[in-house]
Amino acid sequence: MNFDLTPEQDQLRDAVRALGRKYGHGYFVEKAKAGAHTTELWQEAGRLGYLGVNIPTEYGGGGGGITELAIVCEELAAAGCPLLLLVVSPAIAATVINKHGTDEQRKRHLPGLADGSRKIVFAITEPEAGSNFHRLGTVARRDGDDWLLTGRKCYISGVDEAGHVLVVARVAVGDGSAGSADASPQKLKPALFIVPTDAPGLEKSKLDMEILSPENQFLLYLDDVRLPADALVGESLDAGLPALFAGLNPERITVAAMGAGTGRYAIERASAYTATRKVWGGRSIGTHQGVAHPLAHAAVQVELARLMIHKAATLYDAGRDLEAGVAGNMAKYAAGEAAALAVDTAVQALGGAGMTTEYGVATLLGAVRAGRIAPVSREMILNFVAQHVLGQDKSY
Repeated sequence: MNFDLTPEQDQLRDAVRALGRKYGHGYFVEKAKAGAHTTELWQEAGRLGYLGVNIPTEYGGGGGGITELAIVCEELAAAGCPLLLLVVSPAIAATVINKHGTDEQRKRHLPGLADGSRKIVFAITEPEAGSNFHRLGTVARRDGDDWLLTGRKCYISGVDEAGHVLVVARVAVGDGSAGSADASPQKLKPALFIVPTDAPGLEKSKLDMEILSPENQFLLYLDDVRLPADALVGESLDAGLPALFAGLNPERITVAAMGAGTGRYAIERASAYTATRKVWGGRSIGTHQGVAHPLAHAAVQVELARLMIHKAATLYDAGRDLEAGVAGNMAKYAAGEAAALAVDTAVQALGGAGMTTEYGVATLLGAVRAGRIAPVSREMILNFVAQHVLGQDKSY
């Protein structure tokens, strides 16, 4: 059992850390409050090869795996720049297309995903079904050689920044009327479609969120969006289910890495403050156990989450998908809890200063709270662990 990174991974971590600190949390907050995007950081990360570390070299990527992409996510977050689109574009979309797309889809999309010139966001969640793909209401039906997509999606990140959205829909099969919108749910199977964000019939509506982030959330409305046959991910409908699952473990692992990085950032900010802030008797407030112990406890939780993230990424890159699914869910749970604890503890340690923009910790409260909900809630992860690890009957 080896807990050390390879020399190449160490170099990647150091380089991404330097890039993140070049921009810093002030840049992140400035962009978010202005309603702008972190375009400069994204473009520079793309030029340096960090966005495509998990994409094969033949398509312009680094040839690494989710372990490397998790390093990128964590280190940018640890510098105060957590980039949500790292999760949806390189982690989900690039993985799905690389593993289950056609040769033409790989050639068309992966080079741009690798250098950051192309962004593909991900749309599964719906107002009624949530992310339960068994009950999705978005349906694709055949119209000659084309596809027509109809449905609604919600909480879709970064649609205004992306040229394409990877839409999860359901297609009727096996009853002689493939594509019928009124087919029974039992005869519908999932399928993924690469949809241009400017396609006729696709409308977006920005959601107002109480989260300080340069990345926006949207409702999507698909009204008979016409797509060519090659918009379907894979050679046939059989690719749909494995393609969908191919993106879920990378999503959980990279979200967890972003949470762990955010936790590290908050603890570092608070520790620097408490080590130098003096109030009574000339001693720093960090000498008091009532201040130091909560920070130490949060640091332990963040480090435990990092260990599970490393395990999950290692299992995933080794092709051990079932084990990676368990570890990825546990990593996401642990990191979500640890990040929320770390930021809250940092705010408390800084007192009134913790609520100011200047000290840069309260600015992350909304994001880490959302990390306990999305992309899968802590309760659903506990359901998963109870069923698949503890052998309990399914509770939902």
